[in-house]
Amino acid sequence: MERLPLDKTNVEQGLAKLVLTVIELLRQLMERQAMRKVDSGLLSDDQLEELGLTLMRLEEKMLELKVIFGLEHEELNIELGPLGRLL
Repeated sequence: MERLPLDKTNVEQGLAKLVLTVIELLRQLMERQAMRKVDSGLLSDDQLEELGLTLMRLEEKMLELKVIFGLEHEELNIELGPLGRLL
């Protein structure tokens, strides 16, 4: 299992990695749920556009935060031991 480094020089980086990993997991879950709603055909054109814009903005913000904290997407896919990778 991967351990987060907790020495004082990289506490911020480790905490950012943990928080961004949780946010990325939630973003992917929201995206999957949104696709189910789209596939159901119950959303209006305005709702579809708003949903798409919201998901785009969220992805852009995640990219921005990864750059700020010097993280790559692969670093957010933490190892969960026998359960495998998170994302």
